[in-house]
Amino acid sequence: MSSIFNGRSLALACVAASLTLVAACQSGRPAALAASSAALPTMERVALGASGCWFKSGDAAFKAYRLAPELNSFSGRPRILIVPRKSPESRPLAVVEAEGQPARLQAFGPLMSEPVGTRIAADVRRWAAGGKGCS
Repeated sequence: MSSIFNGRSLALACVAASLTLVAACQSGRPAALAASSAALPTMERVALGASGCWFKSGDAAFKAYRLAPELNSFSGRPRILIVPRKSPESRPLAVVEAEGQPARLQAFGPLMSEPVGTRIAADVRRWAAGGKGCS
C-alpha cells in the first residue's frame, strides 16, 4: 500500500510541477521589452552604437576623432564627446548629451555643422530610439 501512496504522490508532484511551468510561461509581460527611455540607458545605447559603428569599424569619416564617453554624470546629463584623436584633452568637437525621463537629447559643437553632422544626428536619433546597426 505504501508503494501505491508513493506512486500517487509522485504523480501529483509531477502534475503540480507541470502546471507551475506552464503558468510561468504564460506571464503577462510583452514578448519584447521596450528600450528604456531614461537618460542613462539612452546614452549607453548611443555610446555603444557610436563606438562600434564610427570608431571600431574604422569608418573613414571618424578616423581623425576619438570617442570620450562621460556616462557617469552626477549632473544627470550623461554624455559622449567626440574629440581629436591626437589631442583627446582638447575641447570637444561634438557633444551628445541626454537629460530626464524620457530622455531629451542634444547634440552640439563645431562638428555638427560639418557634413558628418547630419549623419551623427541621424545615427544618434536611431540608437536613442532603440535601433541597432550602422548607417
